[in-house]
Amino acid sequence: MLVQRMCMLGFLLIVGIFELDAVYGYNRPPPRQNLFIPNMDHSDLPQQVHISQVGENKMRISWITDSPTSPKVSYGPSPSANALSVTGTTSSYRYLLYKSGEIHDVVIGPLNPNTVYYYRLGDPPSSLTYNFKTPPSQLPIKFAVVGDLGQTDWTTSTLQHVAKSNYDMLILPGDLSYADFIQPLWDSFGRLVEPLASQRPWMVTQGNHEKEKIPLVHSEPFTAYNARWHMPFEESGSDSNLYYSFNVAGVHVIMLGSYAKFQPSSPQYNWLKSDLQKVNRGKTPWVLVLIHAPWYNSNTAHQGEPESLEMKASMEDLLFQARVDVVFAGHVHAYERFTRVYKDKANNCGPVHITIGDGGNREGLANKYIDPKPAISMFREASFGHGILEVFNASHARWTWHKNDNDEAVVSDTIWLTSFSSNPSCKQ
Repeated sequence: MLVQRMCMLGFLLIVGIFELDAVYGYNRPPPRQNLFIPNMDHSDLPQQVHISQVGENKMRISWITDSPTSPKVSYGPSPSANALSVTGTTSSYRYLLYKSGEIHDVVIGPLNPNTVYYYRLGDPPSSLTYNFKTPPSQLPIKFAVVGDLGQTDWTTSTLQHVAKSNYDMLILPGDLSYADFIQPLWDSFGRLVEPLASQRPWMVTQGNHEKEKIPLVHSEPFTAYNARWHMPFEESGSDSNLYYSFNVAGVHVIMLGSYAKFQPSSPQYNWLKSDLQKVNRGKTPWVLVLIHAPWYNSNTAHQGEPESLEMKASMEDLLFQARVDVVFAGHVHAYERFTRVYKDKANNCGPVHITIGDGGNREGLANKYIDPKPAISMFREASFGHGILEVFNASHARWTWHKNDNDEAVVSDTIWLTSFSSNPSCKQ
């Protein structure tokens, strides 16, 4: 505990020097109270439990204990959770004076779709039982979408609204904990999201707040993110946890890394090109892409950043030619939806771009927009909230954005989407 306090005090100075999220000419309104969720349980008990999909019928279960315990998961369809068991791996990492707890990683399956499973972590007496529901294998499916989550009272409000949505899977376009070098805040974040993330798969990609690179002091970026949030990159042929893809129901989801190299000569570019070529629209009629730094943005925040402009210049053609349906982004702490767009102009065969970096972060909202509003921007508002994407069938989906209005989830923007797989005019 003393080391953690020293880390927090020391890192506060570092944050002031190496602040990752630059301010571009706008004033953020006062945010709500920051949260820190302490560990109130015995050191041997599981904490920070979260699950993520691996392949189409397996699940990765990750959790942390303060002291060494068995990385064992017992699971089954009944509350006894004793039908099957798997033993996985344990790792840890160091960041300056901080040493993480024991990070356990276990992949279980094959699992039946749309089924509740019970699972027990570790061996008695240091074990706890949880449950999760697998996503469906066929449409319909419901995604919760939230970016730049952080850990404030606004975050709690957003999570409460998401929990009531009966979603199948949460997808997050970067900026998770806002730990910003203060490693105990990663632990706090894990405890904060556990009630949701232990029951439905959370699929995430990284943002600038995950980088945590300090020149000469800690030169390896994404240390905590990669150690704590292992995504299924290996199964999609990626060489990095920073970008990957997966299929769920009738949707192909691609998670890109705004802070990994993205030039045409880069591994990420070549992987993306290969991945898009493998998409079978007969099996997955919908294609979604998640990035962190938005390619389209009429907010005054985060204008002119290379992670937006240069990545767009490098990769937009690939997404357009593959007829990607929707691109979700974060980074800008506000909501904005664009029409179907390509090369800065409305194009019926381009993807819809949606910025949803309004989960509840500690920095407040980006409340200033470029005036006049660009013709390609359909809706924009600086409020905290979350989105729900309901993919009903191969041709139709409904997107709704719910803003946090005095802690009530209010639908403020909604649109029906038609997939390119069902649009003859855009088929190549």
